[in-house]
Amino acid sequence: MNLPNKLTLFRVFLIPVFVVVLIFYQELNIEIYIAKYIAVFIFIAASCTDAVDGYIARKYNLITNFGKFMDPLADKLLVTSAMISMIGLPANVEMPSWVVVIVIAREFIITGFRLVAAEKKIVIAAGFWGKIKTVTQMVMIAVLLLDFEGSFFTWAGYVLVALSVIFTIVSAVDYIIKNLDVFKD
Repeated sequence: MNLPNKLTLFRVFLIPVFVVVLIFYQELNIEIYIAKYIAVFIFIAASCTDAVDGYIARKYNLITNFGKFMDPLADKLLVTSAMISMIGLPANVEMPSWVVVIVIAREFIITGFRLVAAEKKIVIAAGFWGKIKTVTQMVMIAVLLLDFEGSFFTWAGYVLVALSVIFTIVSAVDYIIKNLDVFKD
């Protein structure tokens, strides 16, 4: 269990903490705006471990099969858990449920695609658009949780939601087109 893998597991550990703070803020006797600040702090800390664990793994050649499997899974769990938890929260820019459906649908499609590839002993690395998608989604979640008031922040929130949807779709299409050989017998 090397440092990058420990950071990945730490990210996974932070997910239920984030969800509990955001969903059960009333039961915890926390005002919603304080719960959002605590949640965004936890989310940003978890998101930063994604960049750090990848950097360390590549720099010191600490890439493992566990890391190849768990790192992208941790990202998906973090982002989708955050987005689901944000549905219906009072906010300047709310998290639309249809956006969450698109994101989760993309993840199921690509995961299924990877399973077919794995059966054929083909490893498909994360692509440029997938990385842009993840970063955009993480920034969107942080901005929406911060819930700043003012026309600029409202506009920025809507733009980030739109970009997240666009990059989610573009990354799925790019992924499938580049790897269509997976379906050849």
